[in-house]
Amino acid sequence: QVQFVESGGGLVQSGGSLRLSCGASGFPLDYYAIGWFRQAPGKEREVISCISSTNVTTNYADSAKGRFTISRGNANKLVYLQMNSLKPEDTAVYYCATRPRRCSGLSHDYRYWGLGTRVTVSS
Repeated sequence: QVQFVESGGGLVQSGGSLRLSCGASGFPLDYYAIGWFRQAPGKEREVISCISSTNVTTNYADSAKGRFTISRGNANKLVYLQMNSLKPEDTAVYYCATRPRRCSGLSHDYRYWGLGTRVTVSS
């Protein structure tokens, strides 16, 4: 089983930026849709963004539109989530997850998950 790993989280002030990365030790992601999710303490996991295997489709939660951008890089072996204009409400553990080809807004449609990277946004 391929283990996906997120990186790039940390502590940032309100209005700052972070770029999260998701990959699996060079494993090609050409045939996977990649979703980004987050979960804050006491709240449900929510989908933030997804990019399809063809890059034709990108989706964003209302909370992320205009601030976050999902993209592929490093010869399609990594997926990024660029987060700008961060707010304290963005504080959460962020996860990437994969499923074949097409995006889904339902977390249970994703089989393979990373372990998460923590993002903390201070006031």
